[in-house]
Amino acid sequence: MQHDDSLRPVAVPVTLTRKGRGAVSNIAHRFESVVRERDSDAAEAECLEHCDLDDEALPALATSTTFETAKSLITYNESPDIGFDRSVNPYRGCEHGCIYCFARPTHSYLNLSPGLDFETKLVAKRNAVALLQRELAAPGYRAAVIALGVITDAYQPIERELKLTRGVVEVLTRTRHPFGLITKSSLIERDIDLLAPAAAEGIVAATISITTLDHSLSRILEPRAASPTRRLRTVRTLAAGGIPVTVNVAPIIPFVNEPEIERVLEAAAEAGARQAHYTLLRLPWEVAPLFIQWLEAHFPDRAERVMNRLREMRGGKNYDSQFGKRMTGEGTWAALIRQRFEKAAAKLRLNRELPPLRNDLFRAPRSATPQLNLFG
Repeated sequence: MQHDDSLRPVAVPVTLTRKGRGAVSNIAHRFESVVRERDSDAAEAECLEHCDLDDEALPALATSTTFETAKSLITYNESPDIGFDRSVNPYRGCEHGCIYCFARPTHSYLNLSPGLDFETKLVAKRNAVALLQRELAAPGYRAAVIALGVITDAYQPIERELKLTRGVVEVLTRTRHPFGLITKSSLIERDIDLLAPAAAEGIVAATISITTLDHSLSRILEPRAASPTRRLRTVRTLAAGGIPVTVNVAPIIPFVNEPEIERVLEAAAEAGARQAHYTLLRLPWEVAPLFIQWLEAHFPDRAERVMNRLREMRGGKNYDSQFGKRMTGEGTWAALIRQRFEKAAAKLRLNRELPPLRNDLFRAPRSATPQLNLFG
């Protein structure tokens, strides 16, 4: 059966968005055998009953969290264009709601939509801490940098209550295992009591993603993430605690946040960041139709221009997954973005190489199996 990529409610204008959410709809995921369509009369009735026509937004959706008992926690990869071979993600889905999130398609494996479901139906790995201890204690395990929160943000709002990330960080710092954190949440400041001593030993670094300095743009691009000002304050706080901070200007979207490249780097340097990176917008799988919906809802005047420029940098397609190209694109415009970024980063001394994190301090945790510890 052929799917309609947009699956928009028939009677509701495409400009109608959800309060506090990034995605415009719950599109069908790529594994669905049945296409879901909203009844047009029901959609129109919901709009008439609940919509504030001045705000042009549907009512807010509540967030729900379910728990799973995971079978493994450390995920390994062999990608040649990223700087780590393993990662840990305590949560599936992310309430931040960033419309550009490349992880949205992972919700398809849960038989959920990469759209609004990804932002509102979250899954927490209840046994994350115990699993990590078991995997680090496995015979033959060799320490290398673990990237924490690279798929979905490990410091998203539900972490305040569940503290799974806090537990993971406690295990990593106790065993002196090298790890990197990437987040756009100020909640990372809560764990400075663990991170600062680890940084002094050279086993941790943090990356803060800053997409824009424009608060209005941030509210629709990444609606439940910390504001740009708050993120800069987080950079400053971490740096003051001796924690090496990299700022990731990501993703760069032509004609949306691309004009801000230099200003974001200037603000990052002033806040104390030691290094900066960037990535071009990636639109794998269902992210492409979701992003196009978002563009049509928020920037109808430039939607076609944005997509044309992106395709120009992706070999004429919405996305090119080739290693070496997927992060930065190709062609004249991709080269211009790269030159602008590199020039500004060099001027601000954000192109410095940070010392590699140490893996020689790692001490495996005692096995959870008592019999194995009789002679330990």
